[in-house]
Amino acid sequence: MSVFFVTFSIFLLVIGGMAIGYIVQRKTISGSCGGLGPLGIERICNCPEPCDARKKREARAARAEEWKRNQIL
Repeated sequence: MSVFFVTFSIFLLVIGGMAIGYIVQRKTISGSCGGLGPLGIERICNCPEPCDARKKREARAARAEEWKRNQIL
């Protein structure tokens, strides 16, 4: 049972150290490979033409962003 407590304590120390390092550096969490950009894929689906639902979603987001920009000015 003492081996379990020692191992558990070591894991807690490592996780705590990682958490403190993350808080101190204030860096965003990112994947180790850098995402799909290095592979030449700009979008998740990599479709030549987005579907209608995505076009509507993007248009709605653009309108909302434009509205926000106009409210600030």
